[in-house]
Amino acid sequence: MPIYIYLTWTVYFLLVVLLESGVFVADAVKSESVTEGESVSLNSSFTQIHRDEHIEWKFGDILIAKVKNNKSVFYEIDDGSFRVRLKLDHQTGSLTIINSRTTDSGLYTVSRDTTINTINLTVYARLPVPVISRDSSSSSSSSSCSLLCSAVNVSHVTLSWFKGNSSLSSISASDLSISLSLPLEVEYQDKNTYSCVLNNPIRNQTQHLNITQLCHTCAAVSRTVLISAAAAGSLLIVAAVGIFCICRKHTNTHREETQAEEITDPTFNRRNRNKSRATEEDNVEYTSVPHES
Repeated sequence: MPIYIYLTWTVYFLLVVLLESGVFVADAVKSESVTEGESVSLNSSFTQIHRDEHIEWKFGDILIAKVKNNKSVFYEIDDGSFRVRLKLDHQTGSLTIINSRTTDSGLYTVSRDTTINTINLTVYARLPVPVISRDSSSSSSSSSCSLLCSAVNVSHVTLSWFKGNSSLSSISASDLSISLSLPLEVEYQDKNTYSCVLNNPIRNQTQHLNITQLCHTCAAVSRTVLISAAAAGSLLIVAAVGIFCICRKHTNTHREETQAEEITDPTFNRRNRNKSRATEEDNVEYTSVPHES
């Protein structure tokens, strides 16, 4: 269990004891949330700090900073990296944490004389963009596509599938860093808008689904190829028929032009008569006349 949980219980115990004894007057616990890497300011709720007043900040029950005689003093914790990320406002006593880390989560208390204020800080890890992929382990039907939306090493988050603005399904992670996966099955011809959203209480990351890109199969490709081939074949058939008709028309036109030329040619009949006469002469047989003895 993280150390700050033990510190939290210790602070609660001390607060109860001090409140019952009437030593401190405490306001209700306030909450602050921030994403890792961002700066956060913890308000002391004090309007003004006088020069002779003494302000102390604690993380759990560990003293981390104080204002005394209008001077800031910071105390080391762990490796000292926490101290160099702190700033104090001398006028209000507010504490600023620069470049926050998830380990900064916990209870912070600020005290002045008999007044103590408590702030519960939660630093959330940065959210990765969820990844949508084809679910190869699932057997999809011929008309549907199985998908997975995944997020790796996340905590305190919810992973959800949305159809438009309507939530379809969701899964949550606890305080342990784990990997999440959420399935979805869609039709190949589905025209709806789908998105996968990873969110925590203060941030979200969204990945939109491209059905055409992810849900392509060999069968779908084959159908596309067949349709394309059929279309190309039809074009070839139409082209062949067109070429045949053009050639046939050209042949008929040439024949008609030749016949017209022969009919209008004045030497046409003369050539034909000469040809006939030559043919008749070719067919004549010559024999010798026998002599009388």
